[in-house]
Amino acid sequence: MRHLLIVVAVLLGCRCASASLRGGAAAIDITPHKFPVLMLGSFQTRGATAAHDRLHARCLVLDDGETRVAFVICDNCLIPRTIYDEAKAIASKRTGIPMNQILTAATHTHTSPVAMQLGQSPRDPAYEKQLTKQIAEAIIVANKRLGPVELGWSVVAVPDEVSNRRWFVKPAAMGTNPFGRGDDRVRMNPPRGTGLLIRPAGPVDPDVTFLSVRTLDGKPVSVLANYGLHYVGGVEAGKLSADYFGEFARQIANRLDADETFVGIMSNGASGDVNNYQFLNPRPRAAPYKRIAAVASKIADRVHAEQSRIRFTADASLRMVEQEISLGVRKPNAADLKRARELFKSAANPERLTSEEMYGQESIRLHDAPPTVRIKLQTVSCGDLAIVAIPCEVFAEIGLEIKRRSPFKTTFVIGLANGYNGYLPTPKQHALGGYETWRSGWSYLEKEASTIITKKTLEMLDDIHRQ
Repeated sequence: MRHLLIVVAVLLGCRCASASLRGGAAAIDITPHKFPVLMLGSFQTRGATAAHDRLHARCLVLDDGETRVAFVICDNCLIPRTIYDEAKAIASKRTGIPMNQILTAATHTHTSPVAMQLGQSPRDPAYEKQLTKQIAEAIIVANKRLGPVELGWSVVAVPDEVSNRRWFVKPAAMGTNPFGRGDDRVRMNPPRGTGLLIRPAGPVDPDVTFLSVRTLDGKPVSVLANYGLHYVGGVEAGKLSADYFGEFARQIANRLDADETFVGIMSNGASGDVNNYQFLNPRPRAAPYKRIAAVASKIADRVHAEQSRIRFTADASLRMVEQEISLGVRKPNAADLKRARELFKSAANPERLTSEEMYGQESIRLHDAPPTVRIKLQTVSCGDLAIVAIPCEVFAEIGLEIKRRSPFKTTFVIGLANGYNGYLPTPKQHALGGYETWRSGWSYLEKEASTIITKKTLEMLDDIHRQ
């Protein structure tokens, strides 16, 4: 009898620890203080004179009594690890949340201020400082709002808004790549609605996975969603916008009739080769922001409808693992480097490089870069839901493989997380060529990088599943 009482006491103790689940959320404005600013997300530098909608760092903090984790999703195209690490250090000092239990990511809106130097986009130290401060502030404010909550999660399908953008096309639609070679077998974003298309080179992930957080009396606190859609676009020239990520945050708040403390969050999934075009039967050209609103509305409708079917619980344990790995950097060979130097030297306008000249510049930069780079991977679990964070533009097939092989019932991948290390094609996709594989500051990891990352991520998922 004494042994039975001890076992019951231990079980009750474990339940009490997990039943003390708390959560808090905050959305902090990261729109630039001053205009004009330069935007990232195009081959040529573009300027913005205003913001169509405000940009935010949206944060959710969860605490099960033993482990506290923070998720911060930022309305920006690309954010380097240096900014994230500094923001985490500030927030950790103020909140006590360990830096390795803070997950940060960019949404990948292509109409955001420059937060890192890439291609021909120069650094903006003033905005980098503002962004760092506000990311930390989002964590600090969300942490202050911690209160008793319950969680639920589910998956809904939105298949008609995602298309693989890499296509096998007829020879007439293929040309030489920026390295002067004609050996690519697929083309990114080929002409839509033409007889030149054969088939897409990869799959898409149609699912929206989401974590819903509410108070014990049912008041919405936050919804953290994830969709494998690169971005939507269709923004007026010269305007910043959070794209469909920000619009979803507004629309899900409206659907849930939530107050101003609610924080809707949309994260970018495995979308490195996925966009919103319909290639075989293209849509008519839409007015600015119309496609953004349509995509966000469709997702918000389906997430809202699923809310009533979710089983919420205040009895969910949190686990998190972070690891660093080293990966090789692809370097130009002697012939490519010679060609690159000749192209870059003879550029007519160094401020507005042609495609070939820009890739020449990238080859020179990669030649001078260290031979390896260290990247950060994270896995988080909440009950039988798992979240994977990868600092790349992850191809859809990689995300699907991680989901399929995960030991958890439900898993999703957040891309562009904790830094930026370029596109992540599979070795098979590298062999096909195409834009996402062209060696540059946005595609430079070794060809086996996806295999290494997938293997390590699955080991980390197994680790937290056993805890």
